[in-house]
Amino acid sequence: MGDALALTRRRALAALKPPPVLPLAEWIESTIHFPATVSALPGKVRLWNYQRGICEAIDDPAIARITVQKSARIGYTSLLTAVIANYVGNAPCPILAVLPTQDDCRDYAVGDIEGTFDASPALRGLLDAEADETGRSTLLAKRFAGGSLKLVAAKSPRNLRRHNAKVLLLDEIDGFEIGQEGDPIKLAEMRTLAFPDRKILAGSTPVFDHGPVSRLYAESDQRVFEVPCPNCGAFNEVKWSAIEWPEGQPAGAAWRCPSCQTLIAERLKAAMVEGGRWRVTAPHVTGHAGFKVNALVSPHANAAWGILAAEFLRAKDNPATLQTFVNLTLGEPWREAQDDLDEHELAAKREPFGLPDRLPSEVLVITAGVDCQDDRLELVFLGHGKGDETYVLAHSVIWGAIDADTTWLELDDALKTIWRHPAGGVLRCDAAVIDSGDGGHADLVHSFTRSRFGRRIVSGKGVPGFSRPFLQRSRSNGAPLFLVGVDAVKAQLFNRLARGDTFRFSADLEPVFFEQLTSERRVVRYYKGQPVRRFERIAGKRAETLDAVTYALAARTLVGLNLDRREEEVASVTGAKKSLTVIRSKWLSGV
Repeated sequence: MGDALALTRRRALAALKPPPVLPLAEWIESTIHFPATVSALPGKVRLWNYQRGICEAIDDPAIARITVQKSARIGYTSLLTAVIANYVGNAPCPILAVLPTQDDCRDYAVGDIEGTFDASPALRGLLDAEADETGRSTLLAKRFAGGSLKLVAAKSPRNLRRHNAKVLLLDEIDGFEIGQEGDPIKLAEMRTLAFPDRKILAGSTPVFDHGPVSRLYAESDQRVFEVPCPNCGAFNEVKWSAIEWPEGQPAGAAWRCPSCQTLIAERLKAAMVEGGRWRVTAPHVTGHAGFKVNALVSPHANAAWGILAAEFLRAKDNPATLQTFVNLTLGEPWREAQDDLDEHELAAKREPFGLPDRLPSEVLVITAGVDCQDDRLELVFLGHGKGDETYVLAHSVIWGAIDADTTWLELDDALKTIWRHPAGGVLRCDAAVIDSGDGGHADLVHSFTRSRFGRRIVSGKGVPGFSRPFLQRSRSNGAPLFLVGVDAVKAQLFNRLARGDTFRFSADLEPVFFEQLTSERRVVRYYKGQPVRRFERIAGKRAETLDAVTYALAARTLVGLNLDRREEEVASVTGAKKSLTVIRSKWLSGV
């Protein structure tokens, strides 16, 4: 009897002991399950070696800040979700996650967080509405025993004022925009000042140099991930400059060890990554751990060196696609030349093509951009083909008061023009974006485009931000409106103009076209102490043709037709159909 009582007593006391405190990486691997909606490999999580190093920094009480400059395909977002789960399950506290937009917050809450908690047995129910005795949990603001989780859009920084957080998680910070209320990163960090043991984790794929993640990484202890060479054992960072493949055979890509110059095959990468380590390159910095990691060390099947080499070959000839490769695959910021464009140098490149009767045979799509002024409309037609080249076909000015019907009728006639293609068929203007953002012309532009939406003639309004899409649909007073990411479009345009090999100009373009095309320069200015990239007007220059070209480039995204089929169509000798004659009834017109 005494033995039985003693055994019962020991078991009861053991049941009262708190569970052992596991290192974050070990807890994640023993607890977290990812669903198919979150991971390509659903089920119990197994961390990669470089992810464990980030977890160790989060565990370290001496480290308050962690910055991760990353590429895609390295599992960062999944790791972020697991970190949230750890705090909810093991160390409840106020948690604040900041993402670029409200849509990002919703997608992350529904797809990643809720999916992971539902798929992990030990976490199931912790964030359900029933777990909140106040009944105030919502999709983006959840309460749980001992803490809370709030997801806030950086685009609405005033929302940050209402929250305090011990744990601050910032994702894709290079997509944050500094507004009138200041830098959302700084505003978010202010919400953690009440907690001496705060933890701030910021990560992002870099976009441009001087961007937030590049700046924060430069302020950290700047850790790099190194792998051991299977041949000589030396540890080195895997860099793109050391990836080689036989001519025309990207599938054979391998890594040349900088120490022994041996070519290391892809099949050895997984073992190298598992044996890798993080090395601090700025040991004088304390309390701020910085990690730089890219897809070259990702064990993902779609991050094999051969696949990445093939992606590079497809991207290398176009600055826009090359920037995507540098950002998303190499995890490096895109660095641009800061020199002003030379209008005379560009004008010297004019070639003997143009509208109406000298259309280049490569052109299969025609788009237009219209800049509106009080006394005129400036119209630019661009031609696009299968390749990377863009043809500036024509620039014209429609003189007339902006509120005069005849001005808009003349623009409508210009946009209805039919041009004979050298292959025998015909082309029309496939899409046009008309600027409605400045000068109080919005209602006039909406009135013109509303009935022509079926012809892809739309109203556009320029919005700043280098990470914005070229064109994004919105509405203005019930009328369709497309937001044009003018900084992103101009960045691509200026890169292409600087390279000088993908933009071609008609011989019919006047010198004023080039003067206005080069009317802005890319600069870095400091706003509230932070470097901000922007385009700045050169004093004394007008920018109508630059704006029109920008809108015409954005209009290309409205055209999703099959270019092979278009090529077959223009090879037809069938001429354009004659427009139907419309006789207007005097009785219906009230005349």
